[in-house]
Amino acid sequence: MGRANGRWPEQEPDRGVEDAVLLILEWLGEQGVGAMIRVDAERMRDGGPAWTFAAGGGPLTEAMRSDGASVAECMGRALVRLREAGLAVPF
Repeated sequence: MGRANGRWPEQEPDRGVEDAVLLILEWLGEQGVGAMIRVDAERMRDGGPAWTFAAGGGPLTEAMRSDGASVAECMGRALVRLREAGLAVPF
């Protein structure tokens, strides 16, 4: 896959994964993977891991889910699991 349409911005070293979340979701969709990230206000109020990432389909043999207290924690865990599943996420 090329870097079409100028949508792949230069990443700043002092910025976290939060800046790339939408690009990651778009890239996963292009690979045939359905994915989403959501925040649960009730879990946030209760101090639980309010952020959830879920993905399935395409080259993933099993659906996956990752939770975290912040979007960065959630997506960091998700990226580890995606890479373990064989998806070389380019971010």
